[in-house]
Amino acid sequence: MSHDTTHAERAHGGPKIYTLVLVALLILTFITVGASYVKLGSGMANVILALGIATVKGSLVGLFFMHLRYDKPLNALVLLVSLFMLGLFLLSCYTDFETRDPLEPARLKAPVAAPAPAAAHGAH
Repeated sequence: MSHDTTHAERAHGGPKIYTLVLVALLILTFITVGASYVKLGSGMANVILALGIATVKGSLVGLFFMHLRYDKPLNALVLLVSLFMLGLFLLSCYTDFETRDPLEPARLKAPVAAPAPAAAHGAH
């Protein structure tokens, strides 16, 4: 019984494709780490860049390592839309958090420290 590896490699990319995707993931990881040390205007720009790179990396993993590229196109589309929506949700949460005023109660008073217990005078 012989096994046709050339057909399997053609159907799923083979080592060359996996190596290229690995190199792309490593490059994107180095870009993400490097970008974290650079302030791109507001903190929001850094988050947008990080989410964009994470979305591309997640898409590469799903499409090639999970074989969604070679599966029905609808499955790959579901993955990409899901990653996009997750990124949009996280970005919306961050935007909401950054634009709110800090919440402080109007009648907030600092607690007064309780007086120290009086030392007993006289010894028994």
